[in-house]
Amino acid sequence: MHWFAVAIGGALGSIARYALSTWIFDVSSHKFPYATLAVNVLGSFVMGILFVIIVEKAALPTEMRSLLMIGFLGAFTTFSTFSLDALGLWQNGHIFMSLVYMLATVILCLIAISSAIWLTRLL
Repeated sequence: MHWFAVAIGGALGSIARYALSTWIFDVSSHKFPYATLAVNVLGSFVMGILFVIIVEKAALPTEMRSLLMIGFLGAFTTFSTFSLDALGLWQNGHIFMSLVYMLATVILCLIAISSAIWLTRLL
């Protein structure tokens, strides 16, 4: 059952990532990888919420961890895309923008997951 849940979650997560990334790309500047940054920060925030609900409080069945945390968020967040975007900026001579992007991604994702865990624990 867990394998099936991961597969379904992965399919849904990749579709959600594609949809959100396409929308952000259409409304933003194409010079900075806003879509990848937004997906990673949002994914980190949602991971924090799900961690408290599923792991700490056991408020949902364990299959939901496989479906949502491993499958959906595993496919939704885009660390490999983040790495490619950072390298692309660097190789195209935008070293400062690449460094800003890397720092922003790591810092904002840590803030997102910490905030989500803190807020969800308040509920």
